[in-house]
Amino acid sequence: MTMKVLSLVGAMAALGALTTAPVAAETAPARAQATAMKESPFACDTLALDPVTRKRHFDVLGPELVAKRLSVRELANGYEFTFASDPATFRDVAEWVGGEKACCPFFNFSLSVSAEHGPLKLQITGRPGTKAFMQSDGADWVRPILASK
Repeated sequence: MTMKVLSLVGAMAALGALTTAPVAAETAPARAQATAMKESPFACDTLALDPVTRKRHFDVLGPELVAKRLSVRELANGYEFTFASDPATFRDVAEWVGGEKACCPFFNFSLSVSAEHGPLKLQITGRPGTKAFMQSDGADWVRPILASK
């Protein structure tokens, strides 16, 4: 019985070694190509949002958040926006990210809040071309903040 178990384990290990290594080596480029083929185009799919959500996203939340930006920082592959970290702003940013994720799936979003009631930071980044898309389609968002008079 022990011999059969060892035989079975040895056979499984050998089978795994035979099938795993060559497949992994052969499929890595194919996997990379499949990932590249799945990338969505740089276009805002407004129909990804139902009419009520779309109106709130583009006509209410977007303009409100643009007005609430405390700073804008250009990154190598996108932008970082700073907001006050009050609960209402946090909820609005989180809701806006949810809508934006639906209509612009090529964005990466990172939301952080610093300790001791520090600012809320939203980073929007992505693959090459993301920043150019943001500059074109989100010009209000990336416009520098002018000092108050």
